[in-house]
Amino acid sequence: MSRQTVYWGEKRYHSLDYYLKNRFGQKLYKLSLNGGMTCPNRDGTLGTRGCIFCSQGGSGDFAANPSLPITEQIDTAKKQVDKKYFGSAYIAYFQAYTNTYAPCKTLRKIFTSAINHPDIHVLSVATRPDCIDDEVLSLLDELNRIKPVWIELGLQSIHERTARFIRRGYDLTVFENAVSILRKHGIEVITHVILGLPTEEERHMLDTIRYLNTMDIQGIKLQLLHILKNTDLASLYEQQRFPVLSMEDYLKITGQCIANLRPDIVVHRLTGDGPRSLLLAPSWSSDKRRVLNQMQAYLKQNDIWQGKEFKK
Repeated sequence: MSRQTVYWGEKRYHSLDYYLKNRFGQKLYKLSLNGGMTCPNRDGTLGTRGCIFCSQGGSGDFAANPSLPITEQIDTAKKQVDKKYFGSAYIAYFQAYTNTYAPCKTLRKIFTSAINHPDIHVLSVATRPDCIDDEVLSLLDELNRIKPVWIELGLQSIHERTARFIRRGYDLTVFENAVSILRKHGIEVITHVILGLPTEEERHMLDTIRYLNTMDIQGIKLQLLHILKNTDLASLYEQQRFPVLSMEDYLKITGQCIANLRPDIVVHRLTGDGPRSLLLAPSWSSDKRRVLNQMQAYLKQNDIWQGKEFKK
């Protein structure tokens, strides 16, 4: 067994679970909260249809009811998970839409309510790199002095052809500048990457991983492309029936991403699970537990661990 696999416990990658237990001394459970935001890709600033893969829930289909106060959302979410999580330490995760896209006064009220809750240990905010101005940055810096703040940036891919296809709406330099200013304030950055976009082959996905190795990021989410009903991607899929990844292909590609990923970057996600009522394809992805178990077996069988192919 390699030194790397010993270092990360039973996993062959730097898992979020391992990281949390070593940093906080316990498992933290993520609570999906909803600040009632919108997105510049939806309100007419950049567009009105959102990213091509984005559902009407703004990628927050499992988030809480935005009409409830944040403290009530937290308490409701805790009750929903109390049968599978017996701890009392949580991550407040603002996932739906763009969670810095609101007046700073509104953000302060929402985020302060979450971060001051006694059971919340981390504030995690999903947003766009073009929605972090000086006022927002100052607020995030202030909050980060109370408890750790993580900013999750939806990059998805470094390739401009892909960015245009998915209607991302910003250039790669915008992402680079956002990472730079967040890190100057000591705020941890987690980057979202989508695997299996129809514009990309394996080499394109690995290009994105190798690029991220050069960036000062602390975490990554590897997300399988889901085709969800009532999205523009679903309409395109129904018209063209472009190929989606099989589970075997996804295991292979994700394994290569892990092997090429810088060892210190924490892997927050290895797949994803869209709501079954909305999922068009790939159907195998609905069994998330099976996918993750198959991933562990694949990494072991092929002697893959994070950073095995990483070259400085």
